[in-house]
Amino acid sequence: MADAKTEQLLYDVKNYLDITWDDPMGEEKLIGMVKRGMNAIQGKIGECDFYEETQERALLFDYVMYARAGEIPQFWQSYKEEIVSLQISRKVDTYGAEEKRV
Repeated sequence: MADAKTEQLLYDVKNYLDITWDDPMGEEKLIGMVKRGMNAIQGKIGECDFYEETQERALLFDYVMYARAGEIPQFWQSYKEEIVSLQISRKVDTYGAEEKRV
């Protein structure tokens, strides 16, 4: 994670999780969780914006919280409705965009 946006995202995730100490090895683990979370969430709902205050960003933060606790399956169960809602929203947006082109 090198660019400023990504560094800010890591800072925000740490703040959300109340991680106030410096731990380079812990940060490496956290970066991996963030990347895996981004990929997993995008795999479920499509293109996401994790750098602005979006539902996807909130989901990512919660994903990392569950990942740190070793409870990723519980994350998917707990946030199933929100994920389905975002999937439907994306489909509606895509359909609307296709209709405008016709």
